[in-house]
Amino acid sequence: MTKLGQWLCGLVLLGSAWAALALAPPGLRLPAPYRQALLPLPVYLLVAFGCYSLATVGYRLATFNDCEEAAAELQEHISAAREDLRRQGLRF
Repeated sequence: MTKLGQWLCGLVLLGSAWAALALAPPGLRLPAPYRQALLPLPVYLLVAFGCYSLATVGYRLATFNDCEEAAAELQEHISAAREDLRRQGLRF
């Protein structure tokens, strides 16, 4: 299962549980404080997901590895391309 599938399954599970409690089926009566905390829950979860996403992107940026070998190989390709263009008469 892909990561998107996992997130969607979790979202459907939480959404259906929230809807079942928020719509208050006839046999289930929640106390008022629980009901007041339950109604804005999707907004709280959306904010928490945004914070998690920002933290994940920040962490991945902070621990991004440099590829010295790839940088050296790219510089060689650039040098070879410049030499080829010089031979064809292009001046830099």
